[in-house]
Amino acid sequence: MEQYYRSLLENNKKWVASKLQEDAAFFDKLAKGQKPPVLWIGCADSRVPANEITGTAPGEVFVHRNIANMVVHTDMNMLSVLDYAVNVLEVKHVIVCGHYGCGGVMAAMGTEEYGIIDNWIRHIKDVYRLHKKELDQITDNKTRTNRFVELNVLEQVKDLHETSIVRNAIKSGKELQVHGWVYDIANGLVKDLDYDSAENQALLFQ
Repeated sequence: MEQYYRSLLENNKKWVASKLQEDAAFFDKLAKGQKPPVLWIGCADSRVPANEITGTAPGEVFVHRNIANMVVHTDMNMLSVLDYAVNVLEVKHVIVCGHYGCGGVMAAMGTEEYGIIDNWIRHIKDVYRLHKKELDQITDNKTRTNRFVELNVLEQVKDLHETSIVRNAIKSGKELQVHGWVYDIANGLVKDLDYDSAENQALLFQ
């Protein structure tokens, strides 16, 4: 355990050296401030790193993560990040990114108790309730779970649009787009759920 911990510090030094070799002014530029075009609201899962998935560098993506990439209107942490990203950093895109095989989503499909996280999972269970008719018709468990992941992302994008932060930004003419993605850990590819499609709008606003 101690050896692994020490390796993290050593890896940091190697990373710094490699960045300086590429660009001697790399950290000087970063220290001057940030102006990322993207806010990423993703799952806390360690296998879903925003920068690596999108091939972006430090300073290009402002990140908020929680269990199952939720947008909860009483979550002051998420709202503070969103407000800062939209109104101070003036990001152009907000991406809600879920992933297939999400533990939070799978937990919300069952009745097992996990402890304090059950309070958070309650929000995900509400999404299942909203789409119970569709989901219960899917007999294959993996297919049903994957669809639940997608529907959860779409509902979070919908909830983003309904925050006063996003509504006021759009009303004031800010250039802002909100997107729903699902990342497939099995192949590394992202699926754009096309939130604005007529099909999804009919599904979410019925």
